[in-house]
Amino acid sequence: MNPHSELLEKVETFQNMLISYATDGSVDPDEFARLRDELLHEPSVKDKLPRFVRTHRDFKQFWGFIKQQSPSYQGRREFLWGEFRPLIEFLEEPGSPADAAVSEILLKFDAENVHGVWARALERRTDDPEGAITIARTLLETVCKHILDSSGTTYGDDADLPKLYRLTAEAMQLAPSQQSEQIMKQIFGGCQTVVEALGALRNKLSDAHGKGKVLIKPEPRHAELAVNLAGAMATFLIQSWDAHQNV
Repeated sequence: MNPHSELLEKVETFQNMLISYATDGSVDPDEFARLRDELLHEPSVKDKLPRFVRTHRDFKQFWGFIKQQSPSYQGRREFLWGEFRPLIEFLEEPGSPADAAVSEILLKFDAENVHGVWARALERRTDDPEGAITIARTLLETVCKHILDSSGTTYGDDADLPKLYRLTAEAMQLAPSQQSEQIMKQIFGGCQTVVEALGALRNKLSDAHGKGKVLIKPEPRHAELAVNLAGAMATFLIQSWDAHQNV
């Protein structure tokens, strides 16, 4: 079952509403305003809506905009279909609500680099488990380097993921040795163990190294685990960095 089915229906309804108005159809302006407001306050889609939805608040503003895109009804339909296609394809993907939550945080942190890595990891989980595991590690390495660069912390070009994570944790006072409470030592020690395990999983099961005669081939469930763990740790680090900056 698609977890986005209800949201997808709303987006398609809104798109059809705009198409109807753009081709001289009858549309309830109050329903338009209500649905637009709901979508703009939906975290998983508000940044993916076409820009004109955010900047044109009512039908009067939209009419002036859509007339400039095409003088013909068919041209307007094709324009609106094209504008909404990326969002609809995103919602049609059989991902989980957790995927969408991670995507939102990574998109705000760094849309081109960090979120781009995450998107590739999601795409490969089922069809290319080895590649997905490799990208899961790359995601964490990228997030750590972004934070270290922002904090002014130096690291070597050959620093591996466990080293990068330790430096990142220390920069934000998240290292187990920096905690006074035992429970926090255990929690942050567990985070460090997860990161080290991701590195080991990548070395053993990913496509990052040559293979010997005895092959250990990862399954989609291994990739799912690696990508989900990497996404959870990446969002934790980003949110911790935001909190650290506001102290």
